[in-house]
Amino acid sequence: MPAERAEILQAVSSAVLAVTRHLSVREVLQVIVRSAQRLLDARYAALGVPDEEGSFAEFVAEGITDKQWDAIGPLPRQHGMLGAMLREGTPVRLPDLREDPRFEWWPKAHPVMKDFLGVPILDGGQVLGIIFLANKSTPGGFTKDDEDLLTLFAAHAAIALTNARLYERGRELAMLEERNRMARELHDAVTQKLFSLRLTARSAAVMLDSAPDQAAVELERVQRLAGEALSELRAVIVELRPAELDRHGLAETLRKHVRMLDRLHPSLVTFEAGELPPMDPAVEVAVLRVAQESLHNALRHSGAEQVSVRLAYESGRLSLTVQDDGVGFEQGGTRGLGLVSMRDRAESVGGVMTVSSAPGQGTTVRVEVSGCG
Repeated sequence: MPAERAEILQAVSSAVLAVTRHLSVREVLQVIVRSAQRLLDARYAALGVPDEEGSFAEFVAEGITDKQWDAIGPLPRQHGMLGAMLREGTPVRLPDLREDPRFEWWPKAHPVMKDFLGVPILDGGQVLGIIFLANKSTPGGFTKDDEDLLTLFAAHAAIALTNARLYERGRELAMLEERNRMARELHDAVTQKLFSLRLTARSAAVMLDSAPDQAAVELERVQRLAGEALSELRAVIVELRPAELDRHGLAETLRKHVRMLDRLHPSLVTFEAGELPPMDPAVEVAVLRVAQESLHNALRHSGAEQVSVRLAYESGRLSLTVQDDGVGFEQGGTRGLGLVSMRDRAESVGGVMTVSSAPGQGTTVRVEVSGCG
């Protein structure tokens, strides 16, 4: 028993150290779930942190293979026993989960779970999430000692989540202060540049008839000043990257955006992404903005029933594809769809944007950027 106690304390210590090392929330929760599964001798273990959309912002599990996850389908919703535990905020220990009236159903490919132990992850009176185990390997099911130990792990999961949220909040405040500082600098720099541009343009207008050669020189200066102002604006816009990109990365930020649009619009909006490597922040901002503008066009102007977004990374090349089945348009004409600014964004990071469309055949916007990995 002393050896077992030492192992328990070592596992808890590992979880605490993971928190203090500022690993990602998901990594910390995975450490906790894996340790709980091993020490309590369970076949399955999982931890879920709910979101505001009826699903889970974080859901980590042990005992289920990637192939099984693919067969099961999307993340679980807040229903059945999981929903009850989130609402009630009390431990649940059962000899057979399926016989409890709070149990509803599983997806077809979901493994059968019998004996069950779940405890809430609490911050004071607030339920931050739940951690649960199923199918204890040794006979007799889960015990009160098991429940006490899992409650200990839940307490450290609460520390991890609270710590991560405080860390993110502090980083957001720091970013906000930096943005305010940059906004002030931008205001001063661009105001001066535009003031000079205005005076130079006025001077050129005055000299246009009396001294056309000098007016031409002044107009060249106008072009140079305008280009400098535009470059400064672009540089600051790139630096003002959305906070979501720092927290979640490009794929997850775009996934959340698509999910929101799918709820708000009658069109079916879907998202698919492969594994993405770390990328240049400027590339992430440019691709995200092109995707957002393309989605805006598809949902507001195309009358599409379906819009799909796909991110892929192959052979050192990142590709974004936004495709809709809307009315399309005749290419070559002047369109108020922001295509020029979208193409400029793509080209600013060395990318290429192509648009394929025809009346009645929908529209596909594709951006490819090389060498982002």
